[in-house]
Amino acid sequence: MNIRPHRIIKRKKTREIKVGKVSVGGNSQISVQSMTNTLTTDIKRTIKQIHELENAGADIVRVSCPDEDSTKALKHIIKEIKTPVVADIHFHYKRAIEAAKQGASCLRINPGNIGSKERVLEVVKAAKDNNCSIRVGVNAGSLDKSLLEKYKEPCPAALVESAMYNVKLLEDNDFFNFKISVKSSDVFLTVKSYRQLSEVCNYPLHLGITEAGGLLTGSIKSSIGIGQLLMEGIGDTIRVSLSSDPVDEIKAGYEILKSLGIRARGVNIISCPSCARQAFPVIETVKELEKKLSHISKPITLSVIGCVVNGPGEASQTEIGLTGGGHDNNLLYLSGLPHKKVASDKIIDQVVQLVEKKIREKTTNR
Repeated sequence: MNIRPHRIIKRKKTREIKVGKVSVGGNSQISVQSMTNTLTTDIKRTIKQIHELENAGADIVRVSCPDEDSTKALKHIIKEIKTPVVADIHFHYKRAIEAAKQGASCLRINPGNIGSKERVLEVVKAAKDNNCSIRVGVNAGSLDKSLLEKYKEPCPAALVESAMYNVKLLEDNDFFNFKISVKSSDVFLTVKSYRQLSEVCNYPLHLGITEAGGLLTGSIKSSIGIGQLLMEGIGDTIRVSLSSDPVDEIKAGYEILKSLGIRARGVNIISCPSCARQAFPVIETVKELEKKLSHISKPITLSVIGCVVNGPGEASQTEIGLTGGGHDNNLLYLSGLPHKKVASDKIIDQVVQLVEKKIREKTTNR
C-alpha cells in the first residue's frame, strides 16, 4: 500500500520509440529537451551550447536545419556531443533527407508541409535507412489553410485533425517510429488538444507550450500546461520553450518533473517566503544556496524555513533541514532528526558541507 496515494500518477503507456540512445514512451522516463539558438553553421558555438545543455541535464537537443550548409554541419556537431540530435525541418524535404544521412537521431517535421506523397515517402525512406525517428510537430500558428477555413480559428479539433492527417501519411508508408506534438502559446488550447490527441492515438507525445514567453512568464505558463497534462498521465518528453538561455529551459523542465515527483535532479529546496518571524535572512540565504549548490546533479531534498512554526515539520520530510531559532539558535536537521545548532553567519557553509557530504555518501553506497 502506498502511504501517499494522493501523489500517484497513472501514466498512460504509449508506444516506445528511440531518439538515438534515448527511449521515449512506453515505460521509459520522461525526457527533457531544449533547442539551440546559435547558427548551426557556427559549429564551434553550437557544440559549446550543446555541451552546456548536456551539463544541465538535457536528454535530447534540437538543432535548426534551414539550409544545406546547416545539415552539412550536423555531421561535425554530432561527433563532438553525447546527446541525440533532432533536426528541425519545416518545408524542404531534401533538408530532412540530408539531416538523416548526416546522423540526426530524429527529424522534426510537419509531413503536410513537405509536399507530395512521393516526397513524404522519400523522407520516410531516409529515416528508415538511417535509423531515424520523426516528430510530427503541429503548431497552432502554422495550421493548414484548409483547417483554418473549416474551423475559423485554431482549436483543439483542428490541431488534432492536423496531427492525425500527418500520422496517417506516415502509417500509410509503413512508418511508426514517431512521436507527436500539438502546441500552442495558449495554455487552454494546448492542454485540451493533448487530451483529445491522447484519446485517439497511442504514440508518444512531446509536451510543450510553444512561444511561452520570457523566463518568468514562460516558466509559469509551461508549468501550468505541462504540469496539468503530466498529472493526468499524459506526456513522454517535454520542452519548456522560453525566450531565454536554452539552459534555463532544461532547468525549468526538471523543476516541473521534480515538483510532481516524476524525476529528480539536483537539490530540491523547500523554503518559506519569509516574514517577520524569520530568525535569519531567508531570501538571501536561499539565493546563495541555489548558487553554491548548482553543481549538484544527484537528487537531494533540503528545507530552509525561517522559524519554528513550520520548520520542524518540513525538516521531518527532507534529507537536510534548517529551522530558524531565536537568539541565533538555528537548528540543522539530518533525515528529520535534530543534528546541531548553527549561527546565522555560518548557515551557508554548514548547509553546503552537509549537502556535499550527503551526496558523497549516496555515491559511495550506491
